[in-house]
Amino acid sequence: MQFVCDGPNGTWFRIETEGEAMQESQLMGHSVEKYFHEAAAAAADSFVPPPTSRPFEQKIGLKEHVQKKMPVFLTLRDRDGTGLVTAMLPPAGRDERSFRPIVVGPNNADPYTKHAEDIKALARHYGLTLDPARCFPYRR
Repeated sequence: MQFVCDGPNGTWFRIETEGEAMQESQLMGHSVEKYFHEAAAAAADSFVPPPTSRPFEQKIGLKEHVQKKMPVFLTLRDRDGTGLVTAMLPPAGRDERSFRPIVVGPNNADPYTKHAEDIKALARHYGLTLDPARCFPYRR
């Protein structure tokens, strides 16, 4: 995981690997692993390798391409490493009208009741608006 920014009650980290996404799914009781895997596969499928006759050079730039094309997956952790919130933001953190950010708590609970200030810190960091009406898909 890569440090992203601090919030008032925790620290945001970027989830960078399928192993980290699997751990997040287990820790938080939701299916971020599935979405991470699908996004990584789609981004990898869109990769055009550099023109070369050497097979070992075919994947040069793949990792950077995937990170640029797929959504940004993040986790908010407290000082003890406890998972508090999981977020999925537009690729490269850019606001795209066609992309709906997702922000959920453990077991897909509403994270805004306890962690609104931390979510605002993440939104400021990326220059996004993470409104609960748009970002929390299970609002009743």
